[in-house]
Amino acid sequence: MNGLAPSPAATAGDRPAMPPKPSGRVRWIVCGLLFLAVVLSYVDRLVIAVLKPELSATYGWSETGYADLVFWFQCAYGLAYLFAGRVIDRVGARVGYTVAVTIWAIGHMLHAAFTSTRGLIGVRLLMAVGEAGTFPAALAATNEWFPKRERALAIGIFNAGSNVGAIVTPLLVPWIAAMFGWRMAFIATGILTLLWVVGWLAFYRSPSRHPSVTPEERAWIESEPAEAVRPVPFRVLLRQRQTWAYMVGRFMIDPVWWTFLFWLPDFFNKQFGVKMLDFGPPLIAIYLLADVGSVGGGWLSSRLLGSGMTINRARKTAMFICSLFALPIACAAYVPGMWWAVLLIGLACACHQGFSANIYTIPGDLFPRGTTGSVIGLGGLAGAAGGMLMAKFAGTILQTVGSYEPVFIVAACAYMLALLAIHLLIPRYAPVPMERLS
Repeated sequence: MNGLAPSPAATAGDRPAMPPKPSGRVRWIVCGLLFLAVVLSYVDRLVIAVLKPELSATYGWSETGYADLVFWFQCAYGLAYLFAGRVIDRVGARVGYTVAVTIWAIGHMLHAAFTSTRGLIGVRLLMAVGEAGTFPAALAATNEWFPKRERALAIGIFNAGSNVGAIVTPLLVPWIAAMFGWRMAFIATGILTLLWVVGWLAFYRSPSRHPSVTPEERAWIESEPAEAVRPVPFRVLLRQRQTWAYMVGRFMIDPVWWTFLFWLPDFFNKQFGVKMLDFGPPLIAIYLLADVGSVGGGWLSSRLLGSGMTINRARKTAMFICSLFALPIACAAYVPGMWWAVLLIGLACACHQGFSANIYTIPGDLFPRGTTGSVIGLGGLAGAAGGMLMAKFAGTILQTVGSYEPVFIVAACAYMLALLAIHLLIPRYAPVPMERLS
């Protein structure tokens, strides 16, 4: 290797020599921008969920109609996610994130023009196309700015923005809707998102071109240099067990998170009579717990890796712990009071985020950087496909049975099954050899 650090094709258990940790912190500012983008993404995504009980009563939405809205959002999201990863590979995180966020903000603000679930589907599709590019861009920026030893922690931190967004939304949106009408809730949050775009364009550059990066920090970031890789066709990526491990994992766990996002306000409204202006306390508690899990899951595997454990064992140990503590959510529909439900759901959300912080490292850990966006896109498509099935399942169950019990049972089992599938597909967590991608 001519004295360079081992490439991604080296075995996952190898521990290349790293320069001392630098004093520079520009990479963590980048992580902060990614965190803020995820916050805004989830605020915009959840406005419809928070307003759902009131809008359903006002405009006569059915459970299956709302499920269709979720279904088509996830359909467009998954298809766009597939190609967004490849586009991000070509144009980079700076341009890709800018375009994606602008599209999603416009689609989000257009929600104010419609009152039926059928009418909202069209603008929801536009929003989904934009949002599909944001996570591949965030992971691409993370792979560009962080070495493997910090990557899971960085992903855990910015992914915690989803929980902060879920906390902010039930506080901000009901107040805006009560003071200025529900349409202004979409317009005001969309404007905040466009302001983020301005800050992103002003600050973000690659590490080699950023004026504030010290030589020491650049050496730390570039201690795992990227290999030059041509775009790899999807058919080649789909021959790799590592690709399927990521896709199957996303297919099984993403639907659980989508269900939490789109149905929790409705669950508390139906189960415990919680009204729109009172969603704040239970949802805040749930997503604060989820924040702990997001950062904790990434921290745990990074800590285990730093203590000498192989990547294989560190990542899977963290995922197993998260899977174990997600099981009690199966009882959430039986608990005697709202705060018991909050505790079980919050624990499951924390476990989901901790699990996700580790599964999201698979593309960066096991594939050359030039291919990670495409792998991320395939995983996003798989996750959205699972979410579509879960949306139809949840809508049908709620319309016919009227109970969340089957939904929570599925959520409880998803993580252990996902980890089992990942382990069977990649028992050694070995990176894809370069020759298999040529």
